[in-house]
Amino acid sequence: MPPVFRFAPSPNGYLHLGHAFSALLNADMASAAGGRLLLRIEDIDATRCRPEYQAAIEEDLRWLGIAWEGPVRRQSEHLDDYRDALKTLETLDLVYPSFESRAEIARLVAECERHGAWPRDPDGAPLYPGSRAAMADTERARRIAAGEPYAMRLDMAAAIARIGPLTFMEDGKAVAADPAAWGDVILARKETPTSYHLSVVVDDALQGITHVVRGQDLLPSTGVHRLLQESLRLPAPGYRHHRLILDADGHKLSKSTHATGLRELRAQGIEPARIRGLAGLD
Repeated sequence: MPPVFRFAPSPNGYLHLGHAFSALLNADMASAAGGRLLLRIEDIDATRCRPEYQAAIEEDLRWLGIAWEGPVRRQSEHLDDYRDALKTLETLDLVYPSFESRAEIARLVAECERHGAWPRDPDGAPLYPGSRAAMADTERARRIAAGEPYAMRLDMAAAIARIGPLTFMEDGKAVAADPAAWGDVILARKETPTSYHLSVVVDDALQGITHVVRGQDLLPSTGVHRLLQESLRLPAPGYRHHRLILDADGHKLSKSTHATGLRELRAQGIEPARIRGLAGLD
């Protein structure tokens, strides 16, 4: 079977030079390996994702000369796939509902920090300060039945105890995975049956992705993804986490960085071939 790569942007803004680098790198690697390139639209965030951004993504990729194999997978059209995965984790007793608001979590973290530094996840956010043991399952069921908002969290300790130590292949070399660095991450919410962590491992498996090529900022997330893959008995792709394109201040580009937006660069008369040079792909 030929290798399968994917480019998976979120339609919550226009593509910038960093997206172009990742998309072009995936296309180059797929071509060199005689493989396939798929396009996935990660649009589960209904409040930020817009159809016009999705149309712009496809337009920008075609302008860059990138071709992908259809059909495009749009996450919003496959919510039942994520519900099924979540049900599997529930059957394994690896998830539980939590009911704290963001303000309540911030207050709990502040209380914990009175006794010393509270651990942060790789993105710098404080770990969830609660625990599954803090509330009886009967009380959780009662609050769900009452219609209270909640988040479904991965019971990290239980999942690690069930699976054991994990590794992933990074550019062909085995690397130790550290899912515990994220604590009890959110996998879904009452109103949304999935999160980035859950949907990405389900999508990669269903699309037969063999090579995940993405930015270094997502390297720490691979620990959670490997834990979910093993828990759900999904295949593990190989990974490559590429360098990031940074702005003049050394910060990762964002979709608000208009100076590096592909639409702005195109409006300046810059040709697609020049984009490769700007991204360091010459």
